[in-house]
Amino acid sequence: MTPLTVVLFAVGVVALVGGAEALVRGAARLAARTGMSPIVIGLTVVAFGTSAPELAVSVGATFADEADIALGNVVGSNIANVLLVLGLSALVGGSLAVAQRIVRIDVPIVIGVSVLVLVLGLNGTIGRGEGLVLLALLAAYLVWTVLGAIRDSSTSIVVEYAEALRHEKLRATSPFTDVGFVLGGLALLVVGSQALVVAATDIAESLGVSQLVIGLTVVAVGTSLPEIATSILAAARGERDIAVGNAIGSNLFNLLAVLGVTAMVAPSGIPIPDGALTIDLPVMIAASVACLPLFFTGYALDRWEGAVFLAFYGAYLAWLVLDATDHPLRTGYGAAMIGFVVPLTLITFAVLFGREWRRRSVRRAADDPVGEPAGDASVDERA
Repeated sequence: MTPLTVVLFAVGVVALVGGAEALVRGAARLAARTGMSPIVIGLTVVAFGTSAPELAVSVGATFADEADIALGNVVGSNIANVLLVLGLSALVGGSLAVAQRIVRIDVPIVIGVSVLVLVLGLNGTIGRGEGLVLLALLAAYLVWTVLGAIRDSSTSIVVEYAEALRHEKLRATSPFTDVGFVLGGLALLVVGSQALVVAATDIAESLGVSQLVIGLTVVAVGTSLPEIATSILAAARGERDIAVGNAIGSNLFNLLAVLGVTAMVAPSGIPIPDGALTIDLPVMIAASVACLPLFFTGYALDRWEGAVFLAFYGAYLAWLVLDATDHPLRTGYGAAMIGFVVPLTLITFAVLFGREWRRRSVRRAADDPVGEPAGDASVDERA
């Protein structure tokens, strides 16, 4: 690995982050000028903008015949969005509020789509047919979500950002400036993706690890920087619902838009290595499933739960390093993860879920005039 590789990687990350920011600013302003509602702008332009780096890198990797980086980028970004982004956001902002819609609709959809991607990849490739299915699901989700958001004016996704664009900021710029932001953002995304793919390939070759591992770690975190910055900043400012919605929404776009487009443009589809089927995709699914019991307990992610997420991300990275280097501790570490940590985690989630379920049952019984007497309910609650 040469100094030029480090420079290329840094340039790639900066260009991707700056390109995504410029693209979102210009596109959101143009959309606001057309009279689009803030909620529609948030659900389409801004949500897509946070996934633009992943899309640029994955498409660029397929054209460079580095398809393993494309897959590792998406899977690694989704794992990082849950374990790293939400973990850091919870530690910075304290308890993260979780909207009921995310628990009841978005997280289950992310879990379902993640399982679908695993099933589609069982034959070793996600081809153009599977990519078309993912894009069709994306279109259906967008139409359904936008129509629902228009009916429910209380939905909160970057509403204040788009409202600001509609007023003072729109007067300060011209449509030509906004078009310039869009074109400049796209150009930066292309340059950044190419630089990052070249640097990642060089890093993988110099370290003797696979391109999949580099995609799962270095590239994934690099392309997740917009999500990391947005969620942590939102949590620090008290906009904790945006922090969670940004990470979960980005995961869905990564699976449907990034994988869908990449599979459509890749000449031979996206190859799915056996390691991704047995380890990485299941970990991605498990990270999404882990959100349900934690989010369900009070519709919040507490600081200690964020620490648990970060610990699991560290454990996953340790596994990748041991596996990539074929370290002697790899077998024992894997057995410990499966035989001790996973069951203990499942038991912890089950206890949290059961405790919250009983608490809500007691509350419903106490509020029900036809149900048990309040004294019995209080006894149950103390138990």
